[in-house]
Amino acid sequence: MIAIIDYGVGNLRSVEKAFGFIGAEAVVSSDSELILGADAVVLPGVGAFADAMDSLERFDMINTVKTAIDRGKPFLGICLGMQLLFEYSQEGGERVRGLGVFKGSIRQLPLDMGLKVPHMGWNSIKTAEDCAVFGNLSPKPYVYFVHSYYLTAEDRSIVAATARYGIEFDVAVCKDKVCATQFHPEKSGETGLQILKNWVASI
Repeated sequence: MIAIIDYGVGNLRSVEKAFGFIGAEAVVSSDSELILGADAVVLPGVGAFADAMDSLERFDMINTVKTAIDRGKPFLGICLGMQLLFEYSQEGGERVRGLGVFKGSIRQLPLDMGLKVPHMGWNSIKTAEDCAVFGNLSPKPYVYFVHSYYLTAEDRSIVAATARYGIEFDVAVCKDKVCATQFHPEKSGETGLQILKNWVASI
């Protein structure tokens, strides 16, 4: 069973529906005992970084997330759920602390690129050859994004995919049992479903 963390922030039902579509049992929960007892954990998220951190604290999920990762439980972060795994975000012009699972920062996409911000829609990504989560995909798969801030990971060895939208930035990380994506696999059609299938197969 896959536990999708409900902390009041996130596109929970579409994630749950996507797992159901590929035949994986998933449940939305804010019960720490259930989450830590699950076979795998998903941290989704949309919205502002600071608000999400406040919600994690309010739902008493910060320790739950860190414990799940420390125990080596298969873990998937999606969109803001990926960003929260890093040290801090510059969203709102401030340095807002994240969970600090990985070293790196979240920064605003430049507003002078001649491109619309937020970055919303389909974009190709360049994936690492050694990441099983991206197996059985086309050479330059297209996935769906909705974000105004991007990741710069300090440890380049964990970067599993990058994308270009005016600038090149990190859009997926994988290390040990933790994987996370800036894009939304649950909204990325057949490509996204294949990524979720690959992740479930790795559990």
